[in-house]
This record gives sequence, C-alpha cells and structure tokens, in this order.
Amino acid sequence: MNMKEEIKLLIPAFQAREPALDKLNSFPFDNINDLKEIGYTKAMLPQNGGMALAEFIEHQELIAKGCGATGLSIGWHTGILMEYAEYRHWNPDIADFLVKEIQSGKLVNAAASERNAGSPLRGARFKTNAVRDGQEYIINGEKTFTSAAPMLDYVFVSASVGETKEAAVFLVPMDAEGVSVRKTWDSVAMRGTASHDLILKNVRIPADYVVEKLDKSQKLRRKGSLLHIPACYIGIAGAARDYALSFASSYTPAALDHPIGELPVMEQSIGEMEMKLMAARQFLYRTAELYDREPDQPIGPQMAAAKSFVTNTAIHVTDLAMRIVGARSLSEKNPLHRYWQNVRAGLHNPPMDDIAYRTLAQSALDQIRS
Repeated sequence: MNMKEEIKLLIPAFQAREPALDKLNSFPFDNINDLKEIGYTKAMLPQNGGMALAEFIEHQELIAKGCGATGLSIGWHTGILMEYAEYRHWNPDIADFLVKEIQSGKLVNAAASERNAGSPLRGARFKTNAVRDGQEYIINGEKTFTSAAPMLDYVFVSASVGETKEAAVFLVPMDAEGVSVRKTWDSVAMRGTASHDLILKNVRIPADYVVEKLDKSQKLRRKGSLLHIPACYIGIAGAARDYALSFASSYTPAALDHPIGELPVMEQSIGEMEMKLMAARQFLYRTAELYDREPDQPIGPQMAAAKSFVTNTAIHVTDLAMRIVGARSLSEKNPLHRYWQNVRAGLHNPPMDDIAYRTLAQSALDQIRS
C-alpha cells in the first residue's frame, strides 16, 4: 500500500477526533503518532527516496481533509524536510545527527516570529539573541506561533548573533535546560495546532548547533514546501464540500418529496462550489508541477499567487457549503462551523495577501520594463 492510500485510511479517525481539539490547550497527539506509524514524518528525506512537491502537497491536502490542525502542524515539520531534501543546506556538522533523529521519529519546527517585533518576512530583526561562550552558545528570547509545541523534539530558533548584525538558525532541543512552553494559544481557529510561545532562558547549546547562517542566500532559495499551507486549507474546504454534498443528497424536508440537492437553487450552489474547488486545485497542483519540472525557474510570484488564491477560494467554498446546509451548520455539533473557523486562519499564514499582491505587481512591472 502506498503512502497516499495509507493516509486515506486515517481520514475517518482524524475527523472523529477533531471535535476534541476545540478544547483549550489541546493537540492531536494520536493523529501525529498515526502519521509516524506509517512513516510519513520521515518519508520526504532523500535517504528514504524523497518525494516530488506535487506528491507532497497531495498528501498534505488529504491529511488536512481529515483534520486541519494536524495537516498544518505536520506540514511545518515535513516542509522543513522538503527544503533540506532540495538544498542540503544544514550545517554538515549536525546534518547526519539531525537526519538520524528524524529517522527515529523525532519532530522539528522552526521558531522565528516574535511578539511585538514584526514579521521576519517583512525584515524585522530578531530580539532573540545568541551569545558565544567558549564552545557553547547561550540563547535568550521568546518566540510566538510555535506550532506543535507539545510534541516537538527540536526547534530551529532564529536569533541575532551577539551584538553583530548577523543572524543564524540554531538547533535547540526542547528538553534543554531553560527551554519552556508558555501556553498562550487561545485562537478560535486552528486551536489544535497548539501554537504556543517558546521561552528560552539562558539556554546553552553546543557551538556546532548552528543549522545555518541567515544571509541573502535564503531569499534566493525557492521554497516550494510552503505550498503545504494552501494545500491545508483546500483540504479543509474539501471536507466542507463533502459534508454539504452528503447533506444535500440525503435531507428531504417535509415540504418536498426529494432531497434538497435536486432543487435548482441548490444545484447552482453545488456547481459553483465544484467549479471553485477545481480552479483552486488546478492552480495549486499546476504550480507544484512547474516547480518540480523546472528547478531553475524562479516561480516565487506564482507560488505567492497560488497561496492567496487557493486560500481565499477555500474560504468561499466553505461559505457555500454552510449556505447549502443552512442554519444547522452553526450548531456546535456540526463540523462546518469548525471548518469555517479553521479555514480563515489561512489568511494569516505566509505570505499574506498584501505581500502576494505586491510580489505579483513588482514581477509584472519588471517584465514590462525589460
């Protein structure tokens, strides 16, 4: 059985467990363990054969169809591995060690964002600081949006280096002395990602635990793995679509002698929902296929457009699904209200719409000038 089929078998269990994630400080431990069990959390490593970007986002979409929080949480880990498979950019002194840890089931995520410091994507300098002390670095700082915090084994912490203008990514074990998690994640959307604050207080790590230095080379790298973000939200929209179709094909009110799905007004909504899903998936997978087929082609503007278009379309599709189901879609017991909350979280994942539009505008103007 291939990975896709194994993930499909997990979807019903993921959907059954998802309501429990509305509880504060919850996390889909069982789902992540299921993904470990089938080998998904390490499948994209080159040592395991790797996978194409189009295949990767197909897997991510399926996982999110079962549980959006699971899809987004594991997407950060697997996305880091996809980038490594493409660039092998980790410090050679720790790359072998990291790979062995991931092969054994360990999980990693990046910690870059900081409260009231602005987004690193917009050029903000890190307040988190790493100071060299002999054969160690001492790290102090706080990070926000540390998704999957309750289950991480390592974090890639972005920090300024001493008093210099340099910055680097440091490998920090979650069990290191001075590392703690402040449970601040109270979002009504994607609550199950447990994206809490990471606290680093005089954390000492070996001097060779520098994953990479942050310089202009990072900006030049294509990051196809970030398509796991729109894949997650179109997966949630797909779950909303399935629920709405099941409802429309089976619900027959007293005033009718047939299911509501046969009403022309419902056929109109269902048809619109289907068309928008088709368009979003075509855009997403076409972008991934171009990325795979043309490794030297810069497609940053198209990737930014794909994220924005697919995410906004997923929101529209979920809204249509709720309109088809009607007022009962707002019931606490109905999954559609959760899909609606979760899918809107995509607006705040990178790149945000304004950056996507600016990227497209600059690309278009550059083409005209040349």
